[in-house]
Amino acid sequence: MLDDRKAAVLRAVVEEYIDTAQPVGSSHVARGARLGVSPATIRNEMSVLEREGYLVQPHTSAGRIPTDKGYRFFVDQLAEPGTLDEAQSRQVREFFDTAHGELEEMLRDTSRLLSRLTDYAAVVIRQPDEAVTVRSVQLVGLAPRVALAVVVLSNGAVEKRTVETPADADDAVLAAASGRLAEAMAGRPLREPAAARPAGGEAADAVAAAAAAALAEAAAGEEGGQVYLGGVSRMAAAFDAVEVVRQVLVTLEQQFVVVTLLREVLDRGLTVAIGTEHGLAELASCAVVVSPFDTGSGHGTIGVVGPTRMHYPEALAAVALVSDRLGRRLAEG
Repeated sequence: MLDDRKAAVLRAVVEEYIDTAQPVGSSHVARGARLGVSPATIRNEMSVLEREGYLVQPHTSAGRIPTDKGYRFFVDQLAEPGTLDEAQSRQVREFFDTAHGELEEMLRDTSRLLSRLTDYAAVVIRQPDEAVTVRSVQLVGLAPRVALAVVVLSNGAVEKRTVETPADADDAVLAAASGRLAEAMAGRPLREPAAARPAGGEAADAVAAAAAAALAEAAAGEEGGQVYLGGVSRMAAAFDAVEVVRQVLVTLEQQFVVVTLLREVLDRGLTVAIGTEHGLAELASCAVVVSPFDTGSGHGTIGVVGPTRMHYPEALAAVALVSDRLGRRLAEG
């Protein structure tokens, strides 16, 4: 533990560095922190904090910046609970009060909302619900040998998949194939359809088989969760080094990596993972704030990814509010 003065100095350095991204000097801390001691005393305290691993001096004669350990102490011991201002809170209320349409669209828009609130990349992951079954299936022709499979699930979600058909299919063939699919899939999980019963129409049977295979494959590929990522460009602006930006963007494009990252953070009982704490070397310059959400019949994870010099109290407040409202909105159906 740090004594009160060292803790106050660390708080001042962290808050100033988050705001400015510039190393913080002792004179600035002495003026702003109102500790009633001289810059020389502040320098001594900063030197001790550096030796103990809370601060680092990036260049000789430069000020100090926080380390991951410094941010962690700030988050756990020093930061006061954050709040959203009235305009931001109203934005969240209005979004969920008027959110309608397909579930996928709502989750994608939720990630964009959270990104606008924080200026970081926002992630929403919907975990598959084992109890969800198929309610209805419809095939719609898009082009020769291409159809759209529209599946309505028991939780109200709508899944759409493009299907390449083995032959040209007119409306009559698609209608017959839809009937085969409905018979095979209704009341069953999307990834576990029963075999469609042949009905003597070779073209319809072939189209139904192709659609069932495409839907089952897509469902199996989403067992880790469907990922909706918003506002990556907002977060990228927080980094100075182009190579760091490139590495972060490439990593966030890998959905499996993002799902694993957020799951492991929660599994360790954390809501905030800073730098190397989350164990992903490619995102060592990033912090993650994450929260689960529960819909009553399913669950998921929501969070933000940003630089380690993140506005932690505000990010925690935004994630908590959006997570709560999303869970309630999905529970209402």
